[in-house]
Amino acid sequence: MSKKVMLLVAVLVSAFAFAACNDTTSNTNANANANANTGTITTRTQPTATPTPRYTEEQAREERERAKANKETVGQSLDDAWIHTKIVAKLIGDTQTPERKINVDVVAGAVTLRGEIDTAEAKAEAERVAKETDGVKKVTNQLKVVPAKATNSNKPAAKGKTP
Repeated sequence: MSKKVMLLVAVLVSAFAFAACNDTTSNTNANANANANTGTITTRTQPTATPTPRYTEEQAREERERAKANKETVGQSLDDAWIHTKIVAKLIGDTQTPERKINVDVVAGAVTLRGEIDTAEAKAEAERVAKETDGVKKVTNQLKVVPAKATNSNKPAAKGKTP
C-alpha cells in the first residue's frame, strides 16, 4: 500500500473512532455533568433582623431609679427609659467616652448630655453616640470640656522633722 492510502485509512479510522466517542445515544452519562444542576433549586435566605428585646415597665422603673441616683432625668414613657438604657450602655462600651462623667437626660425622645469631660473628642463622641441611638429625636450637648489637671510630681517635700 502506498503512503497515501495508509494515511487515508488512518484518517478514516480516526474519524470513525472519534464519532463513536461522541455518540450520545449509547453513552447515558454523556451530559451528566452539564445537566447536574438543572434540577436543583437554590434558595437564598434573607438575614433576619434580631428582634428588639421586650423592655418592661419594671426595667423602665429600675432605669429611672438608677438615673435619679446619678442626678439624671428620664421621662415616664417606656421609650425614654429604653433610650436612656441604650445610650448609657453605649457610652460605657465606648473607650473614648468617660460614661460616668456624662449625665444623660431623656424626656420625650429628646436627649440632653451634661457634665464635665476631659477632651473635645470625647464630647463629640458622646454626642455622636446619642444621635445614632434609635428613638432619639433631638440631642442637646451641654458637656463642658475641662482638661484634666496635670499632677506635679516635683512637689517639695513637706517641712518638718527629718527621720
